Amino acid sequence: MSTRELNYFFEEISDFNKLDPHISKLIVLAKDAAKKAYSPYSKFQVGAVVELNNGEILSANNQENAAYPSGLCAERTVLFYANANYPDIPVRRMVLAAFDKGQLTNSPVYPCGACRQVMMETQDRFKQDYEVWMLGKDKLHMVRSIDPLLPLKFNW
Repeated sequence: MSTRELNYFFEEISDFNKLDPHISKLIVLAKDAAKKAYSPYSKFQVGAVVELNNGEILSANNQENAAYPSGLCAERTVLFYANANYPDIPVRRMVLAAFDKGQLTNSPVYPCGACRQVMMETQDRFKQDYEVWMLGKDKLHMVRSIDPLLPLKFNW
C-alpha cells in the first residue's frame, strides 16, 4: 500500500473593484438568475451562469419541488440547457451566486456533489478545463478547472 497526497489550489479575490469588467458582468447575471430561483421550501436561491467558447452566455437557477428531491440545482440546470442547445460548444467559465433568505451568502457557495460530477463530465466531454467563480458577500473563489472540486472523480 502507498499513500498519495492531492493538492489543489483556488484563487481568493476580496477586492471586487479589481475584477475584469467581463467577470463583473457575469457576477451580476448570476445574482440576477439567483433572485429568480423557485425555492419556496429552502429559501436558498442559487444562480448559475455559463459562458460558452462561442461567447454565448446562459443563465439558470435552482428549481425546487415539493416532491423532494425532484428539484434541480442551478449548476445542472444551466449545464443541461447548454449541452442540449449547444452540444458541440465547450464551456469557458461558470459563475455561481447564492442568496439565503434574500441575502447574498457571506461565504462563496460550492456546488453539491451531484453538480460537481455533471460539471466534471462536461469538462471531460469537451476535453477542456473551465473556470468556476463562486461568489460570497466579501470574497470570490475561483478554480481554473473542475479537478479541485472533484479530485477523485467517477469515470469509466
